[in-house]
Amino acid sequence: MTRSPDQLVFVPLGGLGEIGMNAALYGFGPEGRRKWILVDCGLSFAGPEAPGVDIILPDLNYIIAERANLLGIVITHAHEDHIGALAALWPSLRAPVYCTRFAAGLLVTRRLSEPGAPKVPMNVINQGGRFTLGPFDIEFVPVAHSIPESNALAIRTPAGLVVHTGDWKIDPTPQVGLPTDEKRLRELGDEGVMALICDSTNVMRDGTSPSEADVAAKIKELVHSAPGRVAVTTFASNVARLKAVAEAAMADQREVVVVGRAMDRVIDVARECGYLDGIPAFRSADTYGYLPRDKVVALLTGSQGEPRAALSRIASDDHPEIALSPGDRVIFSSRTIPGNEKAVGAIQNALARDNIEIITDRTHLVHVSGHPRREEMARLYGWLKPRIVIPAHGEDLHLSEHATFARGLGVKTVVRAGNGDVVAIGPDGASKIDEVNHGRLYQDGALLVNALEKTISERRKLSFAGMISVAVAIDEKGGLAGDPEIAVLGLPPRTSDGTDFDEYVADAVSELLDNIPKARRRDPEALRNALERGLRSAVNEEWGKKPLVHALVIEV
Repeated sequence: MTRSPDQLVFVPLGGLGEIGMNAALYGFGPEGRRKWILVDCGLSFAGPEAPGVDIILPDLNYIIAERANLLGIVITHAHEDHIGALAALWPSLRAPVYCTRFAAGLLVTRRLSEPGAPKVPMNVINQGGRFTLGPFDIEFVPVAHSIPESNALAIRTPAGLVVHTGDWKIDPTPQVGLPTDEKRLRELGDEGVMALICDSTNVMRDGTSPSEADVAAKIKELVHSAPGRVAVTTFASNVARLKAVAEAAMADQREVVVVGRAMDRVIDVARECGYLDGIPAFRSADTYGYLPRDKVVALLTGSQGEPRAALSRIASDDHPEIALSPGDRVIFSSRTIPGNEKAVGAIQNALARDNIEIITDRTHLVHVSGHPRREEMARLYGWLKPRIVIPAHGEDLHLSEHATFARGLGVKTVVRAGNGDVVAIGPDGASKIDEVNHGRLYQDGALLVNALEKTISERRKLSFAGMISVAVAIDEKGGLAGDPEIAVLGLPPRTSDGTDFDEYVADAVSELLDNIPKARRRDPEALRNALERGLRSAVNEEWGKKPLVHALVIEV
């Protein structure tokens, strides 16, 4: 491939090889002097591999170093894996944000209204709107998804037209917002699509994804047939699903009680944008107890088993205002995100023990994905006719399968890229030309910590092997100035022969000190290392695990 002074490059910094944390750069110009746009700035949620961490953010240091050339941040839609990192990372980027009204509203209510949040300049772009940032001519093309105002981006550059799909599906009846704009996508195909960067989430699934209208019909049926209370839990951001529950309740002369701040925030923004027109005001949680059992639907947060969310508290009989009784019905109108199975299962088991009926997507059509299956993807390929494809938004298995799928549809150039890859795109093809720094940041309390720091690895060790802390005072001759202070945390209470483990550790410390010559004791660093290594080894010999050992040597 010939390399011109001006080059179009695609540089993903998150979202490739993983689900979540979407962030992708497009750059145009000569190497070292390119102008950039950042598409999306999302987060992931931490699992047990990162104890004490709430969320994970992409490491954007590469573009932060280039921020003088960053023209703007373009948001495809308002899901957290596409906008959730913006508030934390924007102070380092300081570029204007371009998004729809709904996305701007959620950004403000979710993240930018918190104490200390930055004042982010936001430019509202209507769906179908078009704007220019330096060499980039960007168009918002409406696509259906599980949140209103989702967009594919048609990015025109001097090198050619690139379509970045964002998250999408083909749903002619999305219930809220615009359907995927087939007419406009066909027109882009006729214009000539050089490259397609496309969602891979459901590439393993054949056929087409059912419509939100099908889910709405099933929820209406399930609400109508329920003899007692109905509780529905779903993703707070799925406005179409919230509307479906409200319409089902209205058809059965039931009141809707909303429980959960995340839903309150989304509902407020949805009403402002007109997506809940005709839906009566929802009731607050404090009215729940006054409504007849057959005249109420509770709309709850907690579909993923979050411990402090409404449904978890109800299942554990810990909610001050909401309770369920035997014979009531709970509808899980959501998909369990991988990693949350145990938490969701615990809630469902608790409800089942109380003889509460549980409805899930395993037995009823109460949830559909917002991502395309293979038949939908094939239709999009037929509309756009891309010459180059780069699979995105998926784990490695999804990306590999998508690459095979694209080749099977006759796409000549398919680039299997990963986070950090620099992919040059041009009329003659595409190829990886470089790799840039990338990685993850952990939101650890009020601080951002690089995932490569020792903090989290030490915390993981603490979680399975505990910790021993030893403080020793040494005089100038290397003699002990008093007894060592020892703290043992997270170790078993007794050894195999029944000895108190605290006593075992104290004996091990005493023996180690006796065996270290006084001359060596006068070197605090050498003494510290000897204590830490020796004590770790002694405990491992008895327990079979190596705890974290911290020794403090004080000279007196």
